[in-house]
Amino acid sequence: MSGMNNTRYTIILVDDNVSNLTQGKNILQTFYKVYPAPSAAKLFRTLENVTPDLILLDIRMPEMDGYEAIKILKADPRYADIPVIFLTAMDNEDSAVQGFDLGAVDYIIKPFSSSLLLRRIAKELLIVQQKRDLRSYATHLENTVREKTAAILNLQNAVRATVAEVVELRDNSTGGHITRTRRYMKTFMEELVRGGVYGDEIKEWNVDLFLQSAQLYDIGKITITDLILKKPAKLTPDEFEIVKTHVSAGVEAVERIMIHETENAFLRHALFVTGTHHEKWDGTGYPMGLKGKDIPLEGRLMAIVDVYDALVSERPYRKAFNHEEACEIIEKGSGTHFDPALTDTFRNVKDEFEKATLEFRQTQK
Repeated sequence: MSGMNNTRYTIILVDDNVSNLTQGKNILQTFYKVYPAPSAAKLFRTLENVTPDLILLDIRMPEMDGYEAIKILKADPRYADIPVIFLTAMDNEDSAVQGFDLGAVDYIIKPFSSSLLLRRIAKELLIVQQKRDLRSYATHLENTVREKTAAILNLQNAVRATVAEVVELRDNSTGGHITRTRRYMKTFMEELVRGGVYGDEIKEWNVDLFLQSAQLYDIGKITITDLILKKPAKLTPDEFEIVKTHVSAGVEAVERIMIHETENAFLRHALFVTGTHHEKWDGTGYPMGLKGKDIPLEGRLMAIVDVYDALVSERPYRKAFNHEEACEIIEKGSGTHFDPALTDTFRNVKDEFEKATLEFRQTQK
């Protein structure tokens, strides 16, 4: 009778009639922990220290009746979910309906019938236990889904990083480029958020997803022949035209993934950053010749990060520019190559870029 799993449930019995209170306690205490309360005021004092599984609440009581008491109970988040069974000497429909309207789960006529009282209570406590089991199952399921989702995301991130590294390994003049640009971009994004630059747009982003997607921005280079990609000299105009095709090839690769994937935010960022990081603010970039804010923000951001890293990195046909020279070139490109608002932000974080560059160089020694 005490319920499932040998649980000894707790009941608060509220009745201003001492005889009813004593009778009810005697019936219930064999099976349940019973806290008798001779008034609604005593009920609320008891609730300060006891969280019952069920409340048996008399309707007719002086000072505060059962209707007023249940209104208070259901308005308080601490007690709202505790089932309440009304106790009444009135066997009339209006009394029962009013009790149900206020949130009672059942009502029992006094004087008590021991068997009826115990059966009604057992029925409600079974529902209580089923709700607890369901919540426990839901929590377990939620945790399992969260763990599985995290495992899948970790695997996806590993695959993305590996694809980006494969592309980078084919271009042996830019070792560490993906790692560096991710670090620069993270710094850049933090400053944009802090300064509120393009805040209305960025607040809609999942920044972690964007940083992951940015790793794929040069994925199209996997289609470029090694004879050009690894050429130890400056490219001819024709060779450069071939290199430029890596943008459209990268877009096609992302679009093929989009057919099979539903991670729309990540793929949207990847598509924009891959397809527009060589566009220029004045419209002279490639492949589409987009201008100004027609260029997605992802591409405008990557344009600065990509150029900075290219400038401070050594190439077979030239030495690396120093940090000051790279910054000067980027600032001169404000309004032509680069978004002026983003070059202003870059100016705020250029020291962080230099610090990161020096750290990467130390790790390569």
